[in-house]
Parts: sequence; C-alpha cells; structure tokens
Amino acid sequence: MEKNCDYCTGKYCSNKVSIFSMLKDVELKDVVDLVITKKYKKGEIIFLQGDVSDKLYIINTGKIKIFKYTKESKEQIVYLLSEGDVIGDLNLLKKGSFEFNAEALEDVILCTISKQDFDGILRKNPDIALRMLENVHDRVVSLEKLVQTLSTKDIEARIASMLINFIGDFGCECNGEMELNIPLNREEMANFIGITRETLSRKLTGLQELGIIDLVLNKKIVIKDMKRLKDRA
Repeated sequence: MEKNCDYCTGKYCSNKVSIFSMLKDVELKDVVDLVITKKYKKGEIIFLQGDVSDKLYIINTGKIKIFKYTKESKEQIVYLLSEGDVIGDLNLLKKGSFEFNAEALEDVILCTISKQDFDGILRKNPDIALRMLENVHDRVVSLEKLVQTLSTKDIEARIASMLINFIGDFGCECNGEMELNIPLNREEMANFIGITRETLSRKLTGLQELGIIDLVLNKKIVIKDMKRLKDRA
C-alpha cells in the first residue's frame, strides 16, 4: 500500500462520500492527508469474511460485490457497491470483523483511512458519525428489500425487480431506452435473486420475446419497455 501523494486525487475521492460533505476545505484537506489508495484488478478479493475490519474503504472508481456463502456453499450477493460508496463504516464505530466477502467486479481504486486516523477525524467532527448511521440505515433498507424480494415474489417479479434496481449502478439512457452494462455473469445474477442460471436465462429470453428487453451479448441488457417491466416487478 502506498501513500497517496496527489492531493487532487485524494480530494476527489473524499468529495464523493456523503459523510464528508459537511467538512470545510481545511478539514477536508486533513482527511485527504490520511488517505491511502490501493488498486484491485477485476476478480481480485478485497477482504474475506472474518477479516479484521480496521479501515474505512471508499470506492473511488469501479464496482464491488459484497457476498456471503450459503450452507450449500452457493454465493449470495448482498450488495453491489460503486463509486462513492463506503465499506467498513459501522465497524469503525466499534472494532469488529467483516461478516461478508468483497470482490472487485471490475478494476477498482479504493481509498482507505485507518480506524486510528478516523477516530481522530470523528473527535473533531462528531456529526460524521450521524452521517455514517444514515448510510448504515440505507444499507439495511436495501437488505430488507432483498429479503422481501426473495421471500415473497415469484421468479419473474424477482428478475424484473433486479433489472430495475440495477439502473442506479449500471444504467445509461440512450435513444430513449435504458441500457444496462452489468458486470455480473448469468450465474451471479441468478444467485443474487436465489434462482438457477438456467431459469434466469429462460426467463430473460421470455422477456426478450415479449419485446420488454433486448439481450445484447452476455452482460448488456436494453430495457425497451420500462412500464411493462415495472408491471412485472
């Protein structure tokens, strides 16, 4: 790990994070001076369940999947995180270990701040702790929605909900249609909503035949009829 000597890069990273949004420029510079950056290649593990959580991780560029393994040793994706999201925030309030694994879905640059350094930031700026709790609340709500989707919705509704939820992280509007460039393969997408890859492929093909989506290569999906997709969610 190397110290980030580029102030502009560090400031860019810190500015993306809502918990630092109330800081003045002088205070933000103090944060930036503590930032350390590290690059991860696509597919590289960032940390594993059980590893000590003693840093705040800020995603500068790229996307990360947070996942656990079921009793059947199947991967269950819990969150998908992208630029500006943070990991390890709750454990900075009380030291602990990760309850999940993290893997880079594409090349990623992470900014990190150690717990010791972050404790100093909190002492000077206690309002940051409230912002951290807001972030944790949003994540819990997202997890509750996933649990509700897995437990109450039929398969087609799960798929429709997943595609709609992907818009925030992977969507790009083009010529009146929403294009999803998804860095997950079909197996990962299926695991995300608790179905088999074969079932997912069959249902996606069915949506394509109905003119609701268009499958382009392996990881690009074009939503052609948003209303009909939402009706199925």
